[in-house]
Amino acid sequence: MSTFHLSRRAVLAGTAATAAVVSLPMVQGSAQAAAPASAAGTAYRWRNAVQGGTGFVTGVLFHPSVRGLAYARTDIGGAYRWDDRTDRWIPLTDHIGWDDWNLLGVEAMAVDPAHPNRLYLALGTYAQSWAGNGAVLRSEDRGATWKRTDLTVKLGGNEDGRGCGERLLVDPRDSDTLWLGTRHDGLLKSTDRGATWKAVSFPAAPSATGQGVTLLVAAGRTVYAGCGDSDGTAGKPSLYRTSDGTTWEAVPKQPAGTAAKVPIRAAYDRHTRELYVTYANAPGPNGQSDGSVHKLRTTDGKWTEVTPVKPGGATEDGGTDSFGYGGVAVDARHPGTVVVSTNNRWALVDTLYRTTDGGRTWKSLKDEAVLDVSETPYLKWGGDQPKFGWWIQALAVDPYDSKHVVYGTGATLYGTRDLKRWAPQIRGLEEASIRQLISPPAGEAHLISGSGDIGVMYHERLTASPSRGMASNPVFGTATGLALAAAKPSYVVRAGWGDNGNGACSNDGGKTWAPFTSQPPMAESAPGPITTNADGSVLLWSFGAANPGYRSADNGATWSEVASFPKGAVPVADPADATRFYAFDTTTGTLHASTDSGKTFSARANGLNSGDTEFQLTAAPGRSGDLWLSLKWNGLYRSTDGGATFSKVGSCWASYTLGFGKAAEGASYPAVYLVGSTENITAVYRSDDEAKTWTRINDDQHQWGWTGAGITGDPRVYGRVYIATNGRGVQYGEPAR
Repeated sequence: MSTFHLSRRAVLAGTAATAAVVSLPMVQGSAQAAAPASAAGTAYRWRNAVQGGTGFVTGVLFHPSVRGLAYARTDIGGAYRWDDRTDRWIPLTDHIGWDDWNLLGVEAMAVDPAHPNRLYLALGTYAQSWAGNGAVLRSEDRGATWKRTDLTVKLGGNEDGRGCGERLLVDPRDSDTLWLGTRHDGLLKSTDRGATWKAVSFPAAPSATGQGVTLLVAAGRTVYAGCGDSDGTAGKPSLYRTSDGTTWEAVPKQPAGTAAKVPIRAAYDRHTRELYVTYANAPGPNGQSDGSVHKLRTTDGKWTEVTPVKPGGATEDGGTDSFGYGGVAVDARHPGTVVVSTNNRWALVDTLYRTTDGGRTWKSLKDEAVLDVSETPYLKWGGDQPKFGWWIQALAVDPYDSKHVVYGTGATLYGTRDLKRWAPQIRGLEEASIRQLISPPAGEAHLISGSGDIGVMYHERLTASPSRGMASNPVFGTATGLALAAAKPSYVVRAGWGDNGNGACSNDGGKTWAPFTSQPPMAESAPGPITTNADGSVLLWSFGAANPGYRSADNGATWSEVASFPKGAVPVADPADATRFYAFDTTTGTLHASTDSGKTFSARANGLNSGDTEFQLTAAPGRSGDLWLSLKWNGLYRSTDGGATFSKVGSCWASYTLGFGKAAEGASYPAVYLVGSTENITAVYRSDDEAKTWTRINDDQHQWGWTGAGITGDPRVYGRVYIATNGRGVQYGEPAR
């Protein structure tokens, strides 16, 4: 995936972040039990539409004293526990609700070697001013239930440095004591198993813009802490330690220089009493160009550089082999056996190096690796072969099986049992940020989805990763638009960020694609939402607030500017009349409509709420001029006259996204699905009576943080609904039988 450096998902940045979120509780030390599941009006069964990973796994942690027990963390999709009996990851944080969306980013995790059932998570996606404070979850049953303590500081599970760590640690001398390293607020300590926290004295002053404490690791009874704000000189060290749990000191004679500027991860070999530390000149996952690996013999304080390959060499194309070092893991069964990973090595592709002699010699595991991605074909990224890895900072060796090694990438988690054959060990872990959803009324697939970073996928089955992988010809990184022709569902169009074109069409329902013959000049730098009219004869493409919309009546062969189209609006096609399009101008709060197949637009209803680009306009299927407008906390509005007038729907007070599915038996109007609020909680609702009444269909254990991007019912299966999440992929629900 050399052409698409994963940007990760930040759809809540800016306006969306400040507008869509209710402030989190911020009382220091207040312990809160996770709320029990509430009874939904209709019991639903919820599952992921399988894609197979699709996100940055930032940490993997095997329990040192329980065979087959492991945990994984992600940057925006929560935490998981490995179930060795079923070879699946079990999501542990789906109970996190709308108001707490910022807690689905996991900054760090910790287990207690002496108490196998204890698990701790440090949560907080962004450390920016518009994001809520972090929180610590603690469990006595391996994440089945939780108690929560809100912090007065911010954490950054999706910030730079999210692959460092772990930043959370159970003290090796006292299971009641925990340490938490923060980015901007120093070192925190708890003496009551995470119920309350307070700042402690630490030699490295926190920086308002730096990384703060990047890692905490136990070496015997000593705790080591890495600091990411070093300048790489001996006068500003980056590694500290405490032997008594009170006094911290800089580790003597530690490495310095650009290649040892930021300690990324550390692992302790208890047999040789050596601490291995990986370093880079930046926290990563992007931006690293130099790095090194060093080990400290803790018995006498001797440092030895054991870097497998030093960055800076030449590549075959005449470039520079620049990278840092990321993950490090020791083999608990064999002294001196260690695995480390390179990171941000785009020229020669990242690898794992393994040593069996304490770092004197190393072998690249990539050189003989055989990758099997048959369960997750999208990992070929539209090519013939998968890539060994990128963004490798999560790395672990099973303490009970020396040949069981797992490592995370920007899109999956690879595992091996023989150090040669590798395959995604990812079942159950889904982290995509979904942007668009289509459930076609006919054809093989019941779902087509558009995502951040992985483009568009055609789901032949909901229980298996799409056999075609991500849509190709061209391959997109992030999808920006996805639509089908209502009266000709075999015709589908998509738009997105790509190096070989930004728009494409399909004449077989989304199975195969062809790029548009041409595209407007701004499509490469500002691809936006796209739609097609009911019979597929006209395309409308939007390119952000700085550009006009464009129209094509020849399947993308030529394009013409539509001066009257409101800049930045999302075009919506009338599903029953091929001459009609609609667009809601969120800047002015005005509905615009076209009755000449998108050639011109004129203003209709005005005076509606404005100022939020996430307001959504939806057209009811099979009807002309039946429009629904979701204005977030301003409410839900409906027009039955093509946008000339709108009336407020009184049955709910907030609507974030709305969609339609097959009507209930005996009903004449499609089922309506809503992410919004009918009383005092933002949840998922269904109405079978044209939005007169609503039934909540999710429950408190299935909330998935922020779910405001999209929702749609299945036009062929009553009750089935698909939800776009920002970090937990596509969730689909069906009435429990």
